[in-house]
Amino acid sequence: MCRNIRVLHNFDPAATEDEVHASALQYVRKISGSSKPSQANAEAFEEAVAAVTEATRTLLAKLVTSAPPRDREIEAARAKERAAKRYGTAAG
Repeated sequence: MCRNIRVLHNFDPAATEDEVHASALQYVRKISGSSKPSQANAEAFEEAVAAVTEATRTLLAKLVTSAPPRDREIEAARAKERAAKRYGTAAG
């Protein structure tokens, strides 16, 4: 999975519109192989981002879980710890 696409489900507070859009943008960039489309492809690129954003919103609204909501700060600390172990750097 693309490193910039993050889990958005089951957080308190819920994922923001910016987070949903950023994930959709990263997905379309990955699939298209282009971070900035040519003028000829710009409209298709933006339509794809909008469609993926809407699909993501729909998915997040319909998902259910019995797990307690995750805390963003705790998840960020865990990610830093994993990165420190993976890359051999100091967490913090």
